[in-house]
Amino acid sequence: MMLGPRDPQDPDAPGDPGTGSPSGPGALLVPPASPGAGRRRRQWPLPKQADPDAPLLVVEDLRTYFTLSSGTVRAVDGVSFELHDGEALGIAGESGCGKTTTALSLLRLLPANAKIVGGSVRLYGIDLATKSENALRRYRWREISVIFQGAMNALNPVRRVGDQIAEPIVERLGLPRAEANRRAVELLELVGIARDRAAAYPHQLSGGMRQRAMIAMALACDPAIVIGDEPTTALDVMVQAQILELLERLREQLGLSLILITHDLSVIAETCDRVLVMYAGRVAEEGPVRTVFREPRHPYTQMLLAAIPNLDSDRRLLGTIPGAPPDLRTPPPGCRFHPRCPLVMDVCREVVPDEVRHADGVRVACHLYPPGGDGARRPIPLPEVAGANAPGAPPAPPAELAR
Repeated sequence: MMLGPRDPQDPDAPGDPGTGSPSGPGALLVPPASPGAGRRRRQWPLPKQADPDAPLLVVEDLRTYFTLSSGTVRAVDGVSFELHDGEALGIAGESGCGKTTTALSLLRLLPANAKIVGGSVRLYGIDLATKSENALRRYRWREISVIFQGAMNALNPVRRVGDQIAEPIVERLGLPRAEANRRAVELLELVGIARDRAAAYPHQLSGGMRQRAMIAMALACDPAIVIGDEPTTALDVMVQAQILELLERLREQLGLSLILITHDLSVIAETCDRVLVMYAGRVAEEGPVRTVFREPRHPYTQMLLAAIPNLDSDRRLLGTIPGAPPDLRTPPPGCRFHPRCPLVMDVCREVVPDEVRHADGVRVACHLYPPGGDGARRPIPLPEVAGANAPGAPPAPPAELAR
């Protein structure tokens, strides 16, 4: 994984990587005084343009489009959220809803036919969306790192694991190769891999060990934010549990902020503080995990949760969501979920719902919760709800939605 050279013209380019570190450039990761201490425990200084009073990460109205010969795909179309020090945010939704594109847009790790066409990505108050490619390298891996989906594909098969972990330490922090190799070994031990495995090639490690090696690489430069792009995909259940437990332990120990992308809402329930549910490139619902899981408001969120096995329920069949996500080259007007929603109203087919934030911290984009409401669902005029006999209408709502 080549990260590219540091740009000496970057106004945020760091000086001595050990500046401000009481233990010097050879120190590993200094644990915080308390869990979630965030920036207070950082080994490296903040970027020069950083506002120390600004939130860690603020994304506003982010829009990332893909250009194809058949049209423009609006993969991310107006997404906004915040991430604070020591916080874990889970991004959930079906395949193709824009989860990974949203996360990779933070550092513009996008294919050639993708472009951020609007919005801002502010890290410590610095807008990364307007940075040049060279200037953006200052932030990749040093401030935000990624645990890519599928470690076997993300790791270079012809380079030793230890060398790959040491590479960002040399390229981003400017440490000597010998010092970087020593840190790489310590990072492997931090994630539960014996130090002698640093000399192994990726194919000599199990799937779980490769994923741990990817986590070690993501931690190499002491970043403020780690993005986990479905880090447990293709792993068996026991290894998944170990990886998630490791991420949670590291977050508490190192004060990391985590963005976790997953299809599995149960993973978010166990590891995250807040959840952001996406559908067709937009935010459907966002809020504290406990609140959203106990009282989901958007019909899409309710139907996703109804599809999760529940040991306390006597239900024999899991819930399903009929139909498929829309083609984002020609998304439907109004609410993009309306063709599949069992509570669809006439206004849903024509008007894009506003994102309304309620007093309990939940933000929802649904006409059932109009602006100025108290968080309670508005009454649904019966003639507006699509009946079971209406042509092309979705099925009647399940009991969870009908209440």
